[in-house]
Amino acid sequence: MSRIGKKPIEIPDGVKVNIDQGKISVTGPKGTLERLIPQGVSLEMNEATLKVIRPDDARRSRAQQGLLRALVANMVTGVSKGFERGLLINGVGYRAEKTGSKITFHLGFSHKVEMEIPSQLDIVIAKPTEIMVKGIDRELVGQVAAKIRSLRKADPYKAKGITYQGEKILRKAGKKAIG
Repeated sequence: MSRIGKKPIEIPDGVKVNIDQGKISVTGPKGTLERLIPQGVSLEMNEATLKVIRPDDARRSRAQQGLLRALVANMVTGVSKGFERGLLINGVGYRAEKTGSKITFHLGFSHKVEMEIPSQLDIVIAKPTEIMVKGIDRELVGQVAAKIRSLRKADPYKAKGITYQGEKILRKAGKKAIG
């Protein structure tokens, strides 16, 4: 029994949903997102709600219903409010700089690490050690944040590296002298 798939999606004011030949497009004040509707499920639009309908109780249909409901709900939230993911850089001399459409990272390597910013995202660097990834596509925001974090994951001994905001790092004790 799919609990998520059965929930209706509330459409806020200012957001338009267009369902057209196996494709859904959601337009809001922050932008437009489009996605293909998978085979085996359909969308039903009422006044201010959207519902995902499955044709049968097959396992694949139930899975597709829950997946599509979650994806469309994220699209609606993205075009109305947007998504953001914060990252923190810890370490002496570790920092990030934004120059045009690139971010340059100084992460303790012998070289600088440069990364291209996707055009759909906005990356804000308030301090050289705080990065905020903002956008309307939740999947892309999370993907870029994970890519930035993977440049230098925080080590468990000194916690130097890049972490998500609010992430706890399990610290390990270093070697101890036997005496």
